[in-house]
Amino acid sequence: MTLTELRYIVTLAQEQHFGHAAERCYVSQPTLSIAVKKLEEELGVALFERSKNAVRVTPVGEKVVRQAQMVLEQSEAIRELAKEGKDQLASPLRVGAIYTIGPYLFPKLVPKVQQMAPQMPLYIEENFTEVLRGKIRTGELDAIILALPFHEPDVLTRSMYDEPFMMVLPKEHPLAKEKEIDSSKISDERMLLLGEGHCFRDQVLEACPVLGQSFHDKHTITEGSSLETIRMMVASGLGTSVLPISAIEGHPSRNLVATVPFKKPQPMRTVAVAWRASFPRPQAIEVLMRAIMECHESGPMADIA
Repeated sequence: MTLTELRYIVTLAQEQHFGHAAERCYVSQPTLSIAVKKLEEELGVALFERSKNAVRVTPVGEKVVRQAQMVLEQSEAIRELAKEGKDQLASPLRVGAIYTIGPYLFPKLVPKVQQMAPQMPLYIEENFTEVLRGKIRTGELDAIILALPFHEPDVLTRSMYDEPFMMVLPKEHPLAKEKEIDSSKISDERMLLLGEGHCFRDQVLEACPVLGQSFHDKHTITEGSSLETIRMMVASGLGTSVLPISAIEGHPSRNLVATVPFKKPQPMRTVAVAWRASFPRPQAIEVLMRAIMECHESGPMADIA
């Protein structure tokens, strides 16, 4: 068993395609296929189910691949330790964020990280929480930015800041003139929320229980595909919505809608960073977290949070 073979099975598990995995490993498809078969024979178990159109990891294969990923990370950590004085900030950092955080944080975060660590470019990705969970677990991403709660074995999390929610309404809506809105009294509003799969939708329904009841009644909630789509539907007069403050303050289209804060206790979410406990570049994670906090503290929402 070699590190190369372990790298092959981890990559194959991610790609679920021999050709694509071989390309990522810079070898021919027969070379990768023979190496995987040799490892399976050595272990005495099938790690993958093979068919004409798909390659799937077997249940025991999932456990082996997970352990192989840990071994590869540990081998990388050994290389880091062996190279005395090696700069942990001299290679790219792969960062993911959920759809309702990334578009509003990344434009400030990227230049901030460039300022702190000029030799550490960011590879960034936006996705659903569950997709990011899988990618942090398999090593495709080094860190992810999401909303708590988030639990994953061998993954560390650290809270960054709490972010309030605000009511977003058409400019001529009667509630647009209010200084504050009681979240328990909005059940009669036609509410626009994100569709299934977005954790922000669940956070809003949890923070505003009356909306959850409206949802079950099936008559007051319309779904949108993104916060920007929802913002435009609100501007057109289709209904009202709830957005995180980072999607409101300083946004170029803010004047298209009216925004009103909720009465205390304000509905809010906790934004956090998650990374594998075995990740061998803790200094890179520290820079990322420091940059996130500086973006938050210097942003337009700093006085409200």
